[in-house]
Amino acid sequence: MSTAIRRITLKTARISDRTRWLFVEIERVDGRVGTGEATLAGREEAVVDAAARMASALGSTGPHDRSALLQAAVPATLEEAAAASAIDTALWDLEAQESQSRLVDALGGAKRATVPIYANINRRTKDRSPEGFAHSLHDALLAGFDALKIAPFDEVTTEACASGQGAAAMRAGLARVAAAREAAGPARRLMVDCHWRFDEATAAQLIEAVAEYALHWIECPLPETTANIPALVRLRNRATAHGIRLAGMEQGIGFAGFRPFCEAGCYDVMMPDVKYVGGLRQMLRCADEFARYGIEISPHNPSGPVAHAASLHASAAMSAFDMLELQFDESPLFHGLVGGALPELTDGVSAVPAAPGLGVRLTADVLAACLDGPPRIVEPT
Repeated sequence: MSTAIRRITLKTARISDRTRWLFVEIERVDGRVGTGEATLAGREEAVVDAAARMASALGSTGPHDRSALLQAAVPATLEEAAAASAIDTALWDLEAQESQSRLVDALGGAKRATVPIYANINRRTKDRSPEGFAHSLHDALLAGFDALKIAPFDEVTTEACASGQGAAAMRAGLARVAAAREAAGPARRLMVDCHWRFDEATAAQLIEAVAEYALHWIECPLPETTANIPALVRLRNRATAHGIRLAGMEQGIGFAGFRPFCEAGCYDVMMPDVKYVGGLRQMLRCADEFARYGIEISPHNPSGPVAHAASLHASAAMSAFDMLELQFDESPLFHGLVGGALPELTDGVSAVPAAPGLGVRLTADVLAACLDGPPRIVEPT
């Protein structure tokens, strides 16, 4: 049976006014299809262009050579990393389908039968008042989650912090944190995502201000540049004094991208994303390396159903693992685009898809109805 690639198709689905999901399908000449996801908000065209450039190099190599080809050169940009990661996932999907095994088994076997999940409520929370956050958390609790994440600091910007207005800008966010903790109750894990909006001085004020709310972690307070490593270490030490973890690095590319932050001790928790880390082997390597530094791994996973399926398999295959993110209840298309094939969540945990490969396939008619422009088709040379 031939493993030669016939075409690579890139399709962007419009999910909401804020969200588009970008999918990659690799079709072999025997008709078998492997799927990956390359969602990168606002940069879809650059990802598509990067994937198209990679396609010609894949045409004349075997499946193992292709995966090695992708891993050999660490992508230089996040757009290239998204394209390479999605292609890598699709190739693994094809290989596991060929052997009639689950992707997790192709990766070396499951280390756990189920994967703990936490609910990110940010995108489904249209009402940004404290009451709106509390309502979303209540819905997530009813759905069985006992670990929850919010992104409450809409008004904070690096510009506001630089001008001395950061403390005033974060007041509305602090009210949302207070409402979220009250809704979640005292014992459940509550995480706060800062989306790189703060500077060190304002982030230090934030840590002091939220100490009474017993946060499980504060995520991405500063832009993750090597110049900010000393500041991140100081913030981690401050957070530790209040029993709060510091988390970040969702856009890390390859373990090389994480290494300086590991060596400096910036974070308690690191959050590689299956869409950006550079491939599934890189994801598993990161888990092993983080364990050597005493760093927990909690994969970033706020996008579509294909990335979720890949993240479930990778999480199950990791030797060390904490919990996996899920963008809670953003759109019914999360399940509809894969025909309801994702495992149901029960009490905040999920099984791994049981069918061969990723265990999910895009549903053609549902995807066609929400396409945001014509597909991009690339035929390897």
